[in-house]
Amino acid sequence: MASKVEDQAFVTLVTNDKYAYGALVVGQSLRDVGTTRQLAILVTPQVTQPMRRQLSFMFDYIHEVNPLDSNDEAHLALLTRPELGITFSKIYCWQLTQYSKCVFLDADTLILQNVDDLFDREELSAVADAGWPDCFNSGVFVFRPSNETYRGLLQCAVTQGSFDGGDQGLLNTFFSGWATSDISRHIPFVYNMTSSTSYSYLPAFVRFGNDVKIVHFIGRTKPWMFRYNTQTRVLSPPPDSSVAHDFKYVQAWWNIFLTKVMPRIEQEQSLPQGITGIGLADSMGELRLSDGSEGQPWSSGSPRASQHAWERGQIDYQGSDSFDSIMSHIHQVISNPNTTIAASPSTSLSSSADNKEAES
Repeated sequence: MASKVEDQAFVTLVTNDKYAYGALVVGQSLRDVGTTRQLAILVTPQVTQPMRRQLSFMFDYIHEVNPLDSNDEAHLALLTRPELGITFSKIYCWQLTQYSKCVFLDADTLILQNVDDLFDREELSAVADAGWPDCFNSGVFVFRPSNETYRGLLQCAVTQGSFDGGDQGLLNTFFSGWATSDISRHIPFVYNMTSSTSYSYLPAFVRFGNDVKIVHFIGRTKPWMFRYNTQTRVLSPPPDSSVAHDFKYVQAWWNIFLTKVMPRIEQEQSLPQGITGIGLADSMGELRLSDGSEGQPWSSGSPRASQHAWERGQIDYQGSDSFDSIMSHIHQVISNPNTTIAASPSTSLSSSADNKEAES
């Protein structure tokens, strides 16, 4: 067994208990793939003590920070994600100077394979953003903690701000040479693959999908927002959500949560195994379990599979891909362009570029 590397760490950030569920799965998935690095987490005061106790079982180091918020309503409106201003708090990770090098992971990521090789890269190394590849996606990046860099980022936030109102715009402004200065700082897409079908180049996914190391659940709907039926073991998306994530990755997230994370919480809370109903929402966050009395099940068929079938000419002319269904979707978008509507594979293929969800 490889020895533990004490001066390097994977780092994540949570600003509330709901995202802390994601962080617990991030930590567990890193343990499962055999990382030799430390696990560190930044938390804001909004994270409750019961949740912090759960995080303490998973992370080697917990550091509380006061939330930073861009309050940049104009740019955040472009993303239609007003809640992302608080992601400015991510720059606190440069204060973790007890570590020589770190890899930041958003709490809405899932690690599928060992990624300790990321520590061989230098600051600032990251994956190109799927929506604008001359910018990097700030969900996964390699950095060197430094108080000087931290102060520089604060100064950049004050003098230049963020072109998207969130941390990604700020970091791309500060590390503006990433796109052109050194190709070795460009990390392959498999280290930060977006799970949304609207982002994916399907032939490449079919070719390289088995090599994916980190999945990133971008957009408003996160895995912990789904409802899990404890009797049927079926997942249901939030009622106001347009399902975009590939089912198998959401299922993988829940498999880790149910088998590794929830038993520890149940034991801590002295709750019976096989809990149903509201469950953990009583004391930590809003994650919901269900006994099957509410919600519609999410089809276990992968959205990628439906899209792939469409591209092969296997079209459901009598169902979701029918002319009437497509026209209905078009009329709804025209009549209310600000409404997100679940689309058939045909409509999602034609409109994915116009319905890009903001990263977080």
